Amino acid sequence: METTTVSTQGGSVHVRIDGPVSRHTVLLLPGTGETADVFDAVCERLHNSDLRTVVLDRTDGLVPADVFAVLDELTLPWVHLVGSGTGAELAWAVAAGRFGRFASLVVADRGHPAVPDLAGVIRDSAAPAAEVPTTIVIGSADRRTEAEASMRYVTGEFRVVELVGIGNVPADAPSDFASAIVLRTGSW
Repeated sequence: METTTVSTQGGSVHVRIDGPVSRHTVLLLPGTGETADVFDAVCERLHNSDLRTVVLDRTDGLVPADVFAVLDELTLPWVHLVGSGTGAELAWAVAAGRFGRFASLVVADRGHPAVPDLAGVIRDSAAPAAEVPTTIVIGSADRRTEAEASMRYVTGEFRVVELVGIGNVPADAPSDFASAIVLRTGSW
């Protein structure tokens, strides 16, 4: 595994890069209170599927410009974008309205910021649509309304994958989460 540190306006970000050299790279964004380790089992499965992974050690305090700074520093013009929890919120913000930089978006337990979340809160009513094929993986049926409402804010193909009784999708269901990511990297 290769590690590097990238300086952004939001501070230094430690990045883990691993997996086979591939034409497909997956950028993974952990949630608040999580470290890059939350994706270890997911990454192992992605590497077995011939995918390279880039995992940020944190997303707290980062904004979309910081994510683009990381991608530019690592010379990654095109990636598959994945986020969990608040990392998923950042992933939505990064993908929104930016056609051409991302091949796909896979998020866990977060709908588009313009739809009410589980608590009925709309995070950003003016957020533009994500212009990429998108999969939302939800750990419980409670999030289905939020996930399905997100479809109108996605201009690419859209899927919802519902798991049963999962509290933290990447930690508790890594094979299911990795499968959703792998399916998005293929041109079926």
